[in-house]
Amino acid sequence: MGKDFIKKDEIKAVNKGGREDGTVEEGAEVAAEETAAVVAAPAAVTTPTATPSGKQQGHREGRDRDRRPGGSRPPRRPMESDSGLIEKVVAINRVAKTTKGGTRLAFSALVVVGDGKGRVGYSLAKAGEVANAIKKALNSAKRSMVKIPMRGTTITHEIIGECGSAKVLLKPASDGTGVIAAGPIRAICDGAGITNILTKCHRSNNPINVVKAAFDGLLRLKSPEEIKVSNES
Repeated sequence: MGKDFIKKDEIKAVNKGGREDGTVEEGAEVAAEETAAVVAAPAAVTTPTATPSGKQQGHREGRDRDRRPGGSRPPRRPMESDSGLIEKVVAINRVAKTTKGGTRLAFSALVVVGDGKGRVGYSLAKAGEVANAIKKALNSAKRSMVKIPMRGTTITHEIIGECGSAKVLLKPASDGTGVIAAGPIRAICDGAGITNILTKCHRSNNPINVVKAAFDGLLRLKSPEEIKVSNES
């Protein structure tokens, strides 16, 4: 009902500031006008907002956490230890052993360690906990580091490494090419300091066999001096 249709007696009934003769005091008239304005104003329409479910909210929080600098995603670049060596965890698997007393669960860790100057090594170790398995594998990899023949920032010549059914093609590349490789081989190249190389995995993508095949090819590389002697002969 609009403000113009409110009579004086209705204003008197609403506001108790009126006199007995029907007249309205000044303060009561102002209060009546405010009351009429409230009555004339339309009610605010509230529209329900869609709230995300618990699962959607969890995914959204997970994405926001990954975008923050302190997110829980593992670093993509190899980690450098206090000793100056580059350490990279290639794969972690849960393994089981069936014994007479039952099944024993453990974890296996495949790691690659290198100094970034041509020396690199790998190891596969098992333990009851992930941290212990990684620690054992790192200690073993540091003791088994080998020297890789290099020519500048790439390998000396093209070669194919094999291990089981896995075959890895390693091909030298010019400066500016970068490391064209998958995860396991990229970890080896980063540890050895190879920054320009072309690689390709054939027939198997098992990380353990791929790493062993890559080391088989790297260990059979010839040094620049040996290549020079063979060419002269």
